[in-house]
Amino acid sequence: MPQASQPFDVATPQPRLLDRVRHKIRVKHYSIRTEKAYVDWVRRYVHFHGLRHPERLGAQEVEAFLTHLAVEGNVAAATQNQAKSALLFLYKEVLGIDLPWLDGVTSAKQSRRLPVVLTQREVARLLDATSGLPGLVMRLLYGAGLRLMEGVRLRVKDVDLSRGELLVRDGKGAKDRVTVLPASLKGPLAEQLEMARLQHHRDLRDGFGSVYLPHALARKYPTAPREWMWQYVFPAAGLSVDPRSGERRRHHLDEQLVQRAVREALHATRISKPATPHTLRHSFATHLLESGYDIRTVQELLGHSDVRTTMIYTHVLNKGGRGVASPLDRLGS
Repeated sequence: MPQASQPFDVATPQPRLLDRVRHKIRVKHYSIRTEKAYVDWVRRYVHFHGLRHPERLGAQEVEAFLTHLAVEGNVAAATQNQAKSALLFLYKEVLGIDLPWLDGVTSAKQSRRLPVVLTQREVARLLDATSGLPGLVMRLLYGAGLRLMEGVRLRVKDVDLSRGELLVRDGKGAKDRVTVLPASLKGPLAEQLEMARLQHHRDLRDGFGSVYLPHALARKYPTAPREWMWQYVFPAAGLSVDPRSGERRRHHLDEQLVQRAVREALHATRISKPATPHTLRHSFATHLLESGYDIRTVQELLGHSDVRTTMIYTHVLNKGGRGVASPLDRLGS
């Protein structure tokens, strides 16, 4: 086992460990959210071990950190897995070190909770209590079964009003899929697209109008970032500086605005369920199954790789605990 080294300050220029992590993540075209998460886990790992450089640490220290998260931090299994992925990325991709199998880690307990689902009446009340762009995004999450980030990242070219389809690009697992565009949203979406188009023209007039493009598309198609079809359907209210390129441009609507709108609508309607924007996607799937659509169709609309993931909603359908009638209800018969 390597001997203890001098403290390593992650803020000093030499060695620039976190910059190396960021560079490698960008080379591999990981998302900005993954970049922020991985950098944060590497920083926490280094601080946990007294600012010692990871090159002088090994599997034992990685196991100790991950076990600490589960035992002392009481984190969820998904959180511990994300930390593990970040550290494996650090060692393999950045430092060029292959760690042995981490079999000494105390794993966080895997939760097996059923998803929170709203009734159709509750969804109607929730949506009636919302307005503006957050309200329109919420209606898309429920009406098309979108994840929150899939909704706010929707681009003009992926909305087909005539066919009633939405093309979800680069969803979870880097997969594309086609889902339904609710007929009741064609009018509101057409109006939103026109407002976004006018905003884009103003940005172009003012010397802006460029939008972020994933991977190498901006290099392959130099004019694409300024073209209308690549713009976000739900643009942000103001311009902001891209943390990677440093370019000032208009990003998509902040997802926190939608999250806040859901919280405020829950409070206004007094719906006593711990709902989030993702609850609308759960409700979409459940209500389709209740309407008689087969599970394979729902699986494709949700973009699940394995039908067993979609099967969770069949458990939600079993009212009263697997559909069993309580004997208490038969006492008076």
